[in-house]
Amino acid sequence: MTTGELARELGISPRTVARYVSSGLLTPTETTLGGHYRWDVVEVREQIRKLRADSGDG
Repeated sequence: MTTGELARELGISPRTVARYVSSGLLTPTETTLGGHYRWDVVEVREQIRKLRADSGDG
């Protein structure tokens, strides 16, 4: 899915998703040749779960 679709699914803005990528909190499933991110929502939710567990916020 696109970054916009992922953002809607998570209830955050596309800009927030991009900020999370640039800070290393999220890793896109794929990056297109044009530099656009593609996401698997199941993978993203797993990444978020791990971040919360690592921070003790889970």
